[in-house]
Amino acid sequence: MTRETKTITIVQCAKFNKDLPALDKAPFPGELGQRIYENVSALAWDSWQEQATLVINHYGLNMADPRANDFLFEQMEAFLFGGDASVPEAGGGAPAKK
Repeated sequence: MTRETKTITIVQCAKFNKDLPALDKAPFPGELGQRIYENVSALAWDSWQEQATLVINHYGLNMADPRANDFLFEQMEAFLFGGDASVPEAGGGAPAKK
């Protein structure tokens, strides 16, 4: 009987500032995708996925619009690596500055 074990890669997560399991692969190609892969935990990426939905809905972003895509990427980078992100809270309301 053959048994495979998966080695878990750990990163020093930029979002949570502690060692956590890494993503299995870069979330998308390019420099930012690689930076996320090397510095963001799977937990932080999952948190961003939830936050991205809130941002898209709160601002009514049309993801076919390149400006909306640019805005979402700016928010993603600020959310994951720190900075001045407009972070809407679940349940609506005005965006809070992080």
